[in-house]
Amino acid sequence: MFNTILVAIDGSETSQRAFDKAVEIAKAGNANLHAAYVVETGLFSSLPADNTVEIMYNVLQKEAKIVIDAAKVKAAAKGVPFTAHIKSGHAGSEVITLSEKINADLIVVGSHGKSQTDRLLIGSVSTFVVTHSTVSTLVVRS
Repeated sequence: MFNTILVAIDGSETSQRAFDKAVEIAKAGNANLHAAYVVETGLFSSLPADNTVEIMYNVLQKEAKIVIDAAKVKAAAKGVPFTAHIKSGHAGSEVITLSEKINADLIVVGSHGKSQTDRLLIGSVSTFVVTHSTVSTLVVRS
């Protein structure tokens, strides 16, 4: 069984399935559940440094909070101990770094995120996590 589970969420249907699976595993094993929402700041690197970037970042931060708050409610309804994390940066790297910081022994990710375009632009987060993680990783398919 696992003691500390980290699930990556982004508001997509696939990440919701990953979250539901992580809750199920945490409940069965009395594990602590951590959820990470990463605002991909790499998407802003080619934009001019003006207030447009700040506005976009703030919109994504608000979206992250909405997704995390919904996850918190679902975990509480199942009686699963839950800790939320909102990070900024490269999603795969942030998930790996956080997993090490919290000593996760399982990482759960969806097979793909919000859009196939994101996959082309930034690469697959699930592939990055599976490749670089030193702990067990479960990829939940859509």
